[in-house]
Amino acid sequence: MLQNLAELLKPAREQGYAVACFNIFGYEDALAVVRAAEQRQASVILSINLDMSEFMPLEHIIAMFKPLAESTAAPVCLHLDHTYDINSVKRAIDLGFTSVMYDCSQKSIGENIDGIADVVAYAADKRVSVEAEVGSVPYASGRDHIKSALTDIDEARAMEIEGNPDALAISIGNVHRLENGCADINFDHFRSIREAIGIPLVIHGASGIESADIQKLAQSGVCKFNIGTNLRKRFGTAMRETLESDPTLFDRLTIMRRIIPELEDEAGRMIELLGQ
Repeated sequence: MLQNLAELLKPAREQGYAVACFNIFGYEDALAVVRAAEQRQASVILSINLDMSEFMPLEHIIAMFKPLAESTAAPVCLHLDHTYDINSVKRAIDLGFTSVMYDCSQKSIGENIDGIADVVAYAADKRVSVEAEVGSVPYASGRDHIKSALTDIDEARAMEIEGNPDALAISIGNVHRLENGCADINFDHFRSIREAIGIPLVIHGASGIESADIQKLAQSGVCKFNIGTNLRKRFGTAMRETLESDPTLFDRLTIMRRIIPELEDEAGRMIELLGQ
């Protein structure tokens, strides 16, 4: 069933688990994620990142994934991730996305709050949730212009009060697209943020965090984890192994039918790690 982010995060916060937000790049990985959620009676978020939204028009994306979300008994949110253009964010809202992240984290806190407040007002009567980011989560690769800055607690509190987002992404040592090594999470800073902020907290860059740290954060107030690299790496490994196992393979559907169970297994592993 199609739900918005606020609807998914409310029970997560009340019951002490986190919802997995998977970056998806095609029908096959979306199907794998939904199947993993169905088997565990869990909720999931199908997330469209900037690379995907630049590769495929939002109109085509929503036409592919919205029917999938509507046809399953699992609670599914369709989320537009890090988007810097407010017109694209508003178009996604109009098209049927149930959650959007307007990323103004590289701007001043005043501009960030104003931008979020604008999107929140636009989404208010459309049952669409809004995620903000205060501080800045760096990228290990691919976004050299993105700064690294821990979340300032006073700025986060101002965002909650004045911007009124449904969820807040925070920077506590987490890193996007970390393929090697693990992020050093600042738990003292996290606890200070958690005590000061009343809305659900979000961690980006889950693939670069130790499993024990993910579980600790999920049990301590983080309600949403963004997951991208793990699923993409599992896809690449499964693709190589499938093609190497039979050099005569060429049919796309035959290949994908062998890869989908691998993606489903990885999605299920992360869903269970987060407590569902």
